[in-house]
Amino acid sequence: MDNIISYFETISPVQGAFLATLFTWALTAIGASCVFFFKTMNRTFLDGTLGFTGGVMVAASFWSLLAPAIEMSHGDGFTKVMPSAVGFFLGALFIFLLDKTLPHLHINFQESEGVKSPWQKTTLLVLAITLHNIPEGLAIGVLFGGVAAGVPETSITAAVILALGIGIQNFPEGIAVSMPLKRMGMSNTKSFLYGQSSALVEPVAAVIGAVAVNFFVPVLPYALAFAAGAMIFVVVEEVIPETQMANNTDIATLGFILGFIIMMTLDVALG
Repeated sequence: MDNIISYFETISPVQGAFLATLFTWALTAIGASCVFFFKTMNRTFLDGTLGFTGGVMVAASFWSLLAPAIEMSHGDGFTKVMPSAVGFFLGALFIFLLDKTLPHLHINFQESEGVKSPWQKTTLLVLAITLHNIPEGLAIGVLFGGVAAGVPETSITAAVILALGIGIQNFPEGIAVSMPLKRMGMSNTKSFLYGQSSALVEPVAAVIGAVAVNFFVPVLPYALAFAAGAMIFVVVEEVIPETQMANNTDIATLGFILGFIIMMTLDVALG
């Protein structure tokens, strides 16, 4: 880990954001590649891994994003917490608006959201997971951007740890896209390509976040909280309800707790 962090310290934070999210995309692709090795998707396994994903995202939202945002804000009391509160609300609102306008399909293939669209179910499912990945890429980019701006509450170590945590939870997301597509009759190769493509938005969002924060340092607390609000909205509106569709609520809950513990441990112990 020390060698990895040392390497990221030798390159520009924007490059770092891009490379870190290439890593998170790669783990999505590895998850999607499971279509070449397994014929079916076990629903219990899926719910457990989705719960794990939710736990990682919630822990990352606080330990990696909200806590630093509050710490770097000036003033006391309401003045100190207000940038984080506003940013958190705007992040949730951003995903809410995308959720209501961008056509997408839930993993259960039974519920669709957004404006009516003639697009195929495969496209709608990929868009759903892509929607999840926007705040993840943005969160990594914003942290790297804070390093570029010289903000003391941010660090390369924290950004790398966040990328590691998000990468870990991207593995089951790749499975969650590719395996249902295979079940629909799509070939292994196409299922894999669709599955990995859902995370391609992360490097784009990361670079945008890193560049924007580097030029507008005062918005960093808002940007960190914005990413946190977007991630929490995705967890509460999409990930957790999805895990409750079958009779695997206990498995999903234990997965959530495990994901939260792992992300919290990574952030506190290594950060």
